[in-house]
Amino acid sequence: MGMTNTPTAAPVSPAGAAGPSRWLRSYHPRASAAARLVCFPHAGGAANAFVGLSAALPEDVELLAVQYPGRQDRRGEPCARDLAELAAGVAGALAASPDDRPLFLLGHSMGALVAFETARLLEAQGGAAARLFVSAARPPAQDWEEPDLALVGDAELVAGLRRLGGIPEPLLADPEIAAEILRLLRADHRALLRHRCAQDTAVAAPVTVLLATADPKNSPAQMAGWARHTVRGHEVVTLSGGHFALLERPAESALPVTERIRGDLARAEGAGAPDPEPLADLVRELMLEGLAGRPPRLTTDLTALEAAAGRVMAPEAFAYVSGTAGSGATGRANRAAFDRLRLVPRMLRGTRRADTSVTLFGQRLPSPVLLAPLAAQQVAHPEGESATARAAAATGVPMVLSTFASRTLEEVAEAAGDHPRWFQLYLPSDRAVGASLVRRAEASGYGAIVVTVDATHLGFRPAELDSGYSPFLRGTGIANFTGDPAFRAGLPADADATAAVLRWAQISTDPTLTWEDLARLRGLTRLPILVKGILHPDDARLALEHGADGVVVSTHGGRQLDGSVSALESLPAVRAAVGPEVPVLMDSGVRTGSDVLKALALGADAVLYGRPYVYGLGLDGRRGVEHVLRCLLTDLGLALALTGCASLADVGPHVLANGDLR
Repeated sequence: MGMTNTPTAAPVSPAGAAGPSRWLRSYHPRASAAARLVCFPHAGGAANAFVGLSAALPEDVELLAVQYPGRQDRRGEPCARDLAELAAGVAGALAASPDDRPLFLLGHSMGALVAFETARLLEAQGGAAARLFVSAARPPAQDWEEPDLALVGDAELVAGLRRLGGIPEPLLADPEIAAEILRLLRADHRALLRHRCAQDTAVAAPVTVLLATADPKNSPAQMAGWARHTVRGHEVVTLSGGHFALLERPAESALPVTERIRGDLARAEGAGAPDPEPLADLVRELMLEGLAGRPPRLTTDLTALEAAAGRVMAPEAFAYVSGTAGSGATGRANRAAFDRLRLVPRMLRGTRRADTSVTLFGQRLPSPVLLAPLAAQQVAHPEGESATARAAAATGVPMVLSTFASRTLEEVAEAAGDHPRWFQLYLPSDRAVGASLVRRAEASGYGAIVVTVDATHLGFRPAELDSGYSPFLRGTGIANFTGDPAFRAGLPADADATAAVLRWAQISTDPTLTWEDLARLRGLTRLPILVKGILHPDDARLALEHGADGVVVSTHGGRQLDGSVSALESLPAVRAAVGPEVPVLMDSGVRTGSDVLKALALGADAVLYGRPYVYGLGLDGRRGVEHVLRCLLTDLGLALALTGCASLADVGPHVLANGDLR
């Protein structure tokens, strides 16, 4: 639903234009401004929705507000039949203007889609927008789940507008004004419902998402889908307030918009600042917050998170998350392998920004980092994997969900929205339950199956044993089983929670598994299958022979065999065994962006990132996970740039001083 602003103003020619424009309004003309910001209103809205934002912008930015047909001074014209008609009108007006100042586009709600289509038209005509700002709008290819307002009664529609906010009550109480609001809203929604956009449609401009913290219609998980619609990177900036925060809090909204416009202008003038990419503003953001006396809530030292989490998490929960097998030798070996490697900085390579994107199984991912499948995350935070999924979506990092999650795979899929996600599978001894888990993962949009093979026997873990604590025996981490029809079919009709836990303990894993079971799994699904827990090159070959599409080199985070070889030192031999085309991922011991780069240099296509994000979850919920991932990705981007790598294709053993780990 949208908002109509009733104050009107006469059309004003944009600075530099030859004459009045039917499409554009300038409420505060600034002929000397360095940039133009063209703003597109929401459904039912008009150009004067942006009067407040126009006044709040500095003198070096002139706001041009789009006036759609069918309202105010254009009321005599019919409303547009579709969004493409609106985009064509605005693109034509901009193309006809002699004004050549850098152009930025901002769209609110439905206006974001019009702005996106306008940017596409400008690019097709040889022009370009420097940046696209979108507010309160789901991505173009996503189903907005909007009803047909022609089927919604006036009273119900007005009640919905009151819940959403943004329209003063006296306007809704006036019958004539309310009728005009509903007329425009229904007309614009008809155009919105006709809009279609392919998943791979992208603009060349970077995208900044302005997301209000209390917006009831849009979530971080939904906004993450904008990453698919730009080739230059996207970021999410939060605003306080509800659905209309952009318009109701113009002074606050103007700050991030101005900052990015000025940054883009400086880069265009060769000021030497790095090009924007997802999350790359973290260092600057933290420094500015520090100037205002607001240090970060959590440390940016990713190696210090464990100690910080240990001070706030319940002792038994922390022991479960942090514990390793036996003496902890494997966990120490994992870290020592990274510490032995040294990166070689390279100078004057002209690396203004590092492209961290990678393609796995035909899908382009913004970075070579996925969240490892850690079980029972509710021990760290009440929202568990749902909070992690939302944070992963907000930062562009795919999540690999554990079979032993504390939330069902369907719940986590809902939290993740259309963001990429994989499902980790422990093959249970009950084959019907295993097949059901795979079918549910397929139906819920998981893009790959990661079958773990190194935990058919539980490792000897003193930290857990000394506390006598297992989250699973307390019912946490078995949601995918208790919510599974095949699992429930094996329970008596009067089974209680204890009976469900006992059945889970009986069938959740299978120590009798062989490579033939992997071949049977291959027959159950067309999804890519990765085998996780590989350390020997012969096992990597066997995995491929029995139907795997990729492998994950892993020691299970040092939680299984005490005194094992480390994952990192096993990586080169596994890569050599499977060849250059097979996807190889690795985990165990990864803590920093430099660690990720070292793994890539030794042959990994991507890494699974584990415990640190769960420490972030325990420290600050979803925000803690986002903080950890932003730190990691920023560190990785800087590590690539400082070693002279413009993209992952530039990474190889040559970035290491001692690639043999000795």
